[in-house]
Amino acid sequence: MTLDLRSISILVPGKLHEHAVSRIGKTFNLVAIDRIDPALVTADLRDTVRGIAASPAIGGSFVGPDFLRALPNAEIVANFGVGYDGVDAAYAGAHGVMVTNTPDVLTEEVADTTLALLLATLRELPRAERWLRDGNWVRKGNYPLSPLTLRGRSIGIFGLGRIGFAVARRLEAFGVSVSYHNRRRAEGVAYAYHPTLKGLAEAVNTLICIAPGGAATLKAINAEILSALGPEGVLVNIGRGSAVDEDALAAALANGTIAAAGLDVFADEPNVPQALLDAPNTVLLPHIGSASVHTRRAMADLCVDNLVSWFSQGRALTPVPETVHVKAK
Repeated sequence: MTLDLRSISILVPGKLHEHAVSRIGKTFNLVAIDRIDPALVTADLRDTVRGIAASPAIGGSFVGPDFLRALPNAEIVANFGVGYDGVDAAYAGAHGVMVTNTPDVLTEEVADTTLALLLATLRELPRAERWLRDGNWVRKGNYPLSPLTLRGRSIGIFGLGRIGFAVARRLEAFGVSVSYHNRRRAEGVAYAYHPTLKGLAEAVNTLICIAPGGAATLKAINAEILSALGPEGVLVNIGRGSAVDEDALAAALANGTIAAAGLDVFADEPNVPQALLDAPNTVLLPHIGSASVHTRRAMADLCVDNLVSWFSQGRALTPVPETVHVKAK
């Protein structure tokens, strides 16, 4: 007998991409609450919800033990995004709940944005555009020569995963050296490996952070790492804002410890520290790494495809490592 997916209740807590919401509504019984909050889980939701589709990174919300305990029949959390530090995947895996994310479909878009942010930071492209728009090209002449360039730079990648590899491939075309730091050496990779983040920072003058969030990387890029990067140093962060000590970064930018920073992510989004906003040697973006219509729609499809596959075929398409052992009920 064919399972009627319309009989399965999927909870959407808070905001989710509209295409994902539309597909869930057409495929399952969609139920919604305003935010990820166990206090909003009614008795009916507690009894009937079998899946959760969420963007827990939005607004700092968290799918943790309390929320999962409030939904004892939930079998899967379909996370919208490749980063899933907004879900307690270890707890979920230990309690038989599958967690999925949306890798691969955003890799190339984020890698493109990373290179664009790097070049914009080095060559001061936003400031040069403002120079033109403000009429200074006419009144004052050419924009001043940029003190920084990609020429001759050595690039270190903190987090050589899918996106890191895509960034590294692009950097090769620019003729710069690439090295990296991960928790362990990546197999089949010719790039120089540094077993410590400090060792990587000492060896390069440009550090690109693509590391995931979580306790293991919390403020990993601190004053010591920035000092090791040096006065010609440039930091680009497209991973998670929590990986950077923003106070230390603001100080390093102000006192010349490093030369510049390009940031697409922040520790308390959408709130950006005023010291970073005021720094003239920063390029700041509002977390747009994967933010194209094309890529976000592909992410939404994969988020929902995981739910469909789980309930129709008993398997997830893109389980996170902490939950690969979880079996469908």
